[in-house]
Amino acid sequence: MPIKSFSKSSILEYAKYSSLLAGNARFRLPGVAGYAAGGYSSDYVSTVDKFAFPSDSKSTLATGLSAGTNDSGGMYNQNVAGYSGGGDSGSATAVVDKFTFPADTRTTLGTGLSVARLSPTGFSNSGTAGYIAGGGGGTVVDKFAFPTDSRTTLGTGLSVGRSALCGFSNTDVAGYAAGGSGFSAVVDKFAFPSDSRTTLATGLSSARLGTAGMSNQTVAGYAAGGYTGSRVTTVDKFAFPSDTRTTLGTGLSSARMYIAGFSNSAVAGYSAGGSAAPVTSAVDKFAFPADTRTTLGTGLTAAIEGPTGFQDAA
Repeated sequence: MPIKSFSKSSILEYAKYSSLLAGNARFRLPGVAGYAAGGYSSDYVSTVDKFAFPSDSKSTLATGLSAGTNDSGGMYNQNVAGYSGGGDSGSATAVVDKFTFPADTRTTLGTGLSVARLSPTGFSNSGTAGYIAGGGGGTVVDKFAFPTDSRTTLGTGLSVGRSALCGFSNTDVAGYAAGGSGFSAVVDKFAFPSDSRTTLATGLSSARLGTAGMSNQTVAGYAAGGYTGSRVTTVDKFAFPSDTRTTLGTGLSSARMYIAGFSNSAVAGYSAGGSAAPVTSAVDKFAFPADTRTTLGTGLTAAIEGPTGFQDAA
């Protein structure tokens, strides 16, 4: 069969169109993988597990975190890099590790968090910026502009200081910081690109800490599991753009807290590991849009609490 030839003008038009798609954040490439990084399993863990989409096959990165770190905040820039910032490495840390896609090579940012803090969360406006919010009971929200990773700190932080909260995002629209220490039900919303903050009239269905955040871009964000005085299986869903909350009929496969969350937007959200009395390696998968739950045949490489999640996906 002869190879079809293309005119110079058609090639130029294709290149122009492809460039426009790449520059328009509303055109998303298919998801590549989700990651669960660090945590605690008899000691602080530096391991980073990678789950390839759509097969969910697991591999473990040859290079993990720069130090074993528990309960950090994750953020991402699709097709560029994922980040793990702050957390507990025996004491509060300000370190931000960056994993460049697709090779997953790790560097550590020259400028870390504005202050070392325990148990922050992360959310992202992929292509524009990532955010590390709260931690150590504080209200601070640091913003890292992509692709330079330069850091600023928002003038308006969280509405109330807290740690062990979860983050989820609706890229191009808003990032959310939900729940946290003090048994909070508060959900703060940061509108992109202004980063102005409002607080949702309806928060979590129960005040809790240690939840996992997942996102289905333009559709909904999720807060899974947590601790209310006891561990729960609850998964709350916030529909975009109204932010109305429902609670899934089927929650996590086991009650647990301090869980990693990552997503393959339009396909599925994942809740990985966590403290389930005992600690678990289980990875639950919620298929979008039905939100039906299955549990992966292969979980984390070890039972780990306090991993953080990020993704190479919208």
